[in-house]
Amino acid sequence: MDSNRFPEGFLWGGATSACQIEGGYNLGGRGLSTADMVKFVPKEQRKGDRPPSVTRKEIQQMLKDENDYYFPKRHGIDFYHRYKEDIKLLAEMGFNVFRLSISWSRIFPNGDDEQPNEEGLKFYDNVFDECKKYDIKPLVTLSHYDTPLNLALKYNGWSNRKLIDFFAKYVRTVFERYKDKVDLWLTFNEVNVMSKNPYTGGGVFLEDSDNPLQLSYQAAHHQFVASALATKIAHEINPNNKVGCMLARAVTYPETNNPLDIIKAQKANQINLFFTDVHARGEYPGYILRYFRENNISIQKEVGDDEILKLHPVDFISISYYKSVTESSNSDAERLPDSLFTGVKNPYLETTDWGWQIDPIGLRWALNDLYDRYQIPIFIVENGLGAYDKLEEDNRIHDEYRIDYLKKHIIQMREAIKDGVDLMGYTTWGPIDLVSDSTSEMSKRYGFIYVDMDDYGKGSLKRLKKDSFFWYKKVIESNGKNLD
Repeated sequence: MDSNRFPEGFLWGGATSACQIEGGYNLGGRGLSTADMVKFVPKEQRKGDRPPSVTRKEIQQMLKDENDYYFPKRHGIDFYHRYKEDIKLLAEMGFNVFRLSISWSRIFPNGDDEQPNEEGLKFYDNVFDECKKYDIKPLVTLSHYDTPLNLALKYNGWSNRKLIDFFAKYVRTVFERYKDKVDLWLTFNEVNVMSKNPYTGGGVFLEDSDNPLQLSYQAAHHQFVASALATKIAHEINPNNKVGCMLARAVTYPETNNPLDIIKAQKANQINLFFTDVHARGEYPGYILRYFRENNISIQKEVGDDEILKLHPVDFISISYYKSVTESSNSDAERLPDSLFTGVKNPYLETTDWGWQIDPIGLRWALNDLYDRYQIPIFIVENGLGAYDKLEEDNRIHDEYRIDYLKKHIIQMREAIKDGVDLMGYTTWGPIDLVSDSTSEMSKRYGFIYVDMDDYGKGSLKRLKKDSFFWYKKVIESNGKNLD
């Protein structure tokens, strides 16, 4: 075997989410989602790079005065109307997999509706048919940061156990509908974000509780049960279905060899991996039980919860990986700008325009660590560089910095495979410029394809190929061998 090529059948592509690309928020019978209520805040008015925690009161006010705000995720990049053009461009790069999500509120506009919305179901029929036309396998996320808004306002999102049944109804509907078109599924995007930002992760308002951690982890438990039920239903409907969980992998290093730093980093890694421990092993590990005791957290379970978790683990683990994090017991250590996963500055790493430290070798470490722990296939479903791109007068975009970033990470993926890791595939985030989740910006660009739109939704929406478009095409054609 050529050691510089990836395994035969390796899946190469890119990843998106409905709430960041689709638009058409009020078309085709779709209902509002939690993502539709995230207003744009200019960079100079934000603190760091953390997604906002929207309150119930703020939503009520915004619904009352909608014309006073701009909500970028309502409009995305108009994939709703341009999906044929966009999928054709992905096919031109040679994609054999495309990660996208279904908007739950496009199928069940309120989340608790009796009947699904046929117009929404038909939209995804058309999208999946377009993928099939080019032999692109859809990798579909069932819930990607866009809980139906009604479920947030009426039930306080995933803090309410009723959402398990609503979700089960939704997933059974789409599994039945698309059983001949999709066989790769993810349940909840970056499921561990529930503990960091419950509004983003599951439509949960923290002001409804005097113990936010209790509320967050109770909501996470409901998602665990729902995910296991989804896996069960998927296997019943189509035995060929493969269902994975999805973790925002935040590899944490100790700042020094001080044992206090090492323990602090270990605890951070455990809290991160708790979510895959439950999905892959089907039970709550001992370290989290201690964490619950020390933080006054008591998970309310019903009879059968532990059994469903144990009987229906995921088939594979998927991760996003953008950076590593460094922790220190020194309270005076220099810390990086606030984000979902932040820490002290690592002097050995470069930093992006948004304060994320670039660590390709950390990806190899993460892959080995995950495979050693679980011994099931791993799929990298997000990895990319958010950067300012300059559109030249000749409509060219020279993004050599993005090529450099991706090249270094692919090299480390190759090394991890040589180490023995069973790596299924790689979908970069996002192959076409889209609205940033954390900041709702368009200027934080990730794509191989440039979209002519600014942070305020102005522009022609014209699609233009960046230099990285042609580079990634060569990477795919050579199955990872040609990275120059």
